[in-house]
Amino acid sequence: MNPSRRQLVQVLALAPLASGAFAQTAGGTLAQIKQRGSLRVGVTQAPPWYSKDPKSGEWNTGLGVSMGRAMAAALGVKFEPVEVTWGTAVAALQGNKIDLMYMMDATPERAQAVDFPASPLLFYSMAVLARDDLAVQSWADLNKDSVRIAVPQASSMDKQVSEATPKAQIQRYPGNAEAIAAFQAGRADAVCLFHPPLLAARQRLGRGKIVVPTPVLSQPSSVAVRKEDDKSFVQWVDKAIAGYYASGQTQKWYEEFLAGFGLDPKTAPPVMKEMLGKG
Repeated sequence: MNPSRRQLVQVLALAPLASGAFAQTAGGTLAQIKQRGSLRVGVTQAPPWYSKDPKSGEWNTGLGVSMGRAMAAALGVKFEPVEVTWGTAVAALQGNKIDLMYMMDATPERAQAVDFPASPLLFYSMAVLARDDLAVQSWADLNKDSVRIAVPQASSMDKQVSEATPKAQIQRYPGNAEAIAAFQAGRADAVCLFHPPLLAARQRLGRGKIVVPTPVLSQPSSVAVRKEDDKSFVQWVDKAIAGYYASGQTQKWYEEFLAGFGLDPKTAPPVMKEMLGKG
């Protein structure tokens, strides 16, 4: 889906102009971003969301990087990636180390510590990258004490796998990269992530099979921001991501990363709920 230039202009128009928005704040996140001159986005090695160039050490690709740059540009500030893990992102927000973190699901537990916009960021389904010889069709097939499953610690995947496969040997790692490395090294029989990151992992490893176990578990993801009395920033983020989603820009960023990674976007499930089931 390729939005027109007019659509992109409309998306940016959804964001309040810096001169007006910041004039209304007295020290909240929006005011701090303007004073600092940068939007601090939490990043972790987890393609297609975030990907660091191993040669330059720069975070230069991924849906979260593209969206972070666009939002920083809309605010008239620089994009500043700050490396965290899924498990430390909430603490980084609370400690004012980052301003937002994409791909954080709005769970009730997290909502007690951070704020989330009302609009969904995108939609995705839970999947596993499993050994080629491992018979997997359902979560019940994985719910065995002989099956070793790697997941990122303190993530939505961790919570779901713990509930769906309590008999399995669940191995918890700091992030996506470590969980995938465990599978690559043969320490795990499968790695559980949401479907998009597994596409990149399978492409890189050249082995294993991606399965979306039944019953299919699809859900929206979101953006975590610092909890504060001034709601200007979370409201601005809500309008921005709703605009990107409605225009198709979110899907476009996702497809751009897949194509750049050598994957055919047509073979990957979309991240827009309205497109699921269409082919």
